[in-house]
Amino acid sequence: MLTFEQKLQILDSYPELERRNVSLGRVNYQYEQSVHDKKTVAYHLHPNGNGYVYAGLLEGFETDDKGYVNIREYNEQELRDLLDRSIRSLSVREDSGAGRPDPMRTAFHKETPGGLWRNADGAVLTLKYEDDLWYIFAGQNLEMVFETREEAGEYLTEEGFFPEKK
Repeated sequence: MLTFEQKLQILDSYPELERRNVSLGRVNYQYEQSVHDKKTVAYHLHPNGNGYVYAGLLEGFETDDKGYVNIREYNEQELRDLLDRSIRSLSVREDSGAGRPDPMRTAFHKETPGGLWRNADGAVLTLKYEDDLWYIFAGQNLEMVFETREEAGEYLTEEGFFPEKK
């Protein structure tokens, strides 16, 4: 297991990442050149050794609901490999070919008020904007409510949905 300082040293060696100190002594690293909405590559690195790296666009990693992998037990080579893959995944708009939709195709367009979203299995969700909130319906049933378009879009893409083409 790497120490907090060793993890910071590794992350600092990536010139494309921007360090951001956050609360409780934790540190995040942003990739501002990301072609996706997601820009945080390393999240909440903590002096106790805990921390997370974004792998939401990668296959073969056990991620949390936001797409992050816990790196507490990673060695240097494992961490560098994950960071390289994470940055590369945020640098391209192409589909991985593994059945996962391209997040750029699923991204919201500000001029679009909502509509139908479909996943690879053919399930359909409807996104509607009413009363300053974004509602997601599965048929007539309300599934989720969000305050912003970005939150709703993140939820839909994380669940594997993409907007239907008109």
